[in-house]
Amino acid sequence: MRRSRQMPCRDAKLWLAAQRDGDLTESDALALEEHLKHCPVCRAYEQRLRSLNTLLLTPAPRVYSSISTERIMLAVQQQKRISQQLEDIRTQQRSRMARMGVVGAPLVAITLFTLVSFPLLLLALAILQPDLLGQTFPLVSDIVGVLIVLVQYFQAGLTIIHKGRSSEGHGYQFV
Repeated sequence: MRRSRQMPCRDAKLWLAAQRDGDLTESDALALEEHLKHCPVCRAYEQRLRSLNTLLLTPAPRVYSSISTERIMLAVQQQKRISQQLEDIRTQQRSRMARMGVVGAPLVAITLFTLVSFPLLLLALAILQPDLLGQTFPLVSDIVGVLIVLVQYFQAGLTIIHKGRSSEGHGYQFV
């Protein structure tokens, strides 16, 4: 294996790339050819580069589709119709939301006011005129009475627990 003394193999590989790109001068091309005559390693490298370039630069074979142009056009038209229908639906939703904004805000306010006010009204009636509430809502009056008794028992129980805990100094105690 005799190599050219004028050019190292590393430079020859760089010059091969430059030759492929068309950037090699004529004198450098002659020196490269001289090196390739005497260096089998660089000749093999040149052959690999050429085969790679051939593979990379050949165009891929054309694949023909079995779908006709007519079917493609029908699909495009159908897609346009679907897109238009979606746009129409969005427009309808926007107009509904705009109408709901005009009516919806007062409706929500009235509903919330009613829901909050009704229990307060019943509480006010129970406190101010329990007889009227009793005549109007006998069942509610009985329930309110039971709830009042339960709250009193609950309050008494908490008082007992608190007294037991504070006198003992640890944990909950039942007396």
